[in-house]
Amino acid sequence: MENPRSTPLEDLLVWILSVDRRVILMESIDNHQVIKASDVAQKTNRSTQNISRALTELKNKGIIKCLTPEKTTWKRYMLTDTGIEVRQKLQQYH
Repeated sequence: MENPRSTPLEDLLVWILSVDRRVILMESIDNHQVIKASDVAQKTNRSTQNISRALTELKNKGIIKCLTPEKTTWKRYMLTDTGIEVRQKLQQYH
């Protein structure tokens, strides 16, 4: 249950911090960097499937956006403006 006194940004932070793959992904993305699941997976020693799931979760929350939605593989992602805010807050807390 969400805290009625928390902000949407704080709710997103709590949501990210609740699952380690989300934290790992957010720590792997620079503010204006374009990423692929395979690159993050290799960099973090996680499976591509694990990182792909995190990318989908973050995309569904509006934290990242897919730059190549027409592709079925090798999709490229980057942070949204909200994602940049979330990442900056995450760096303060984590």
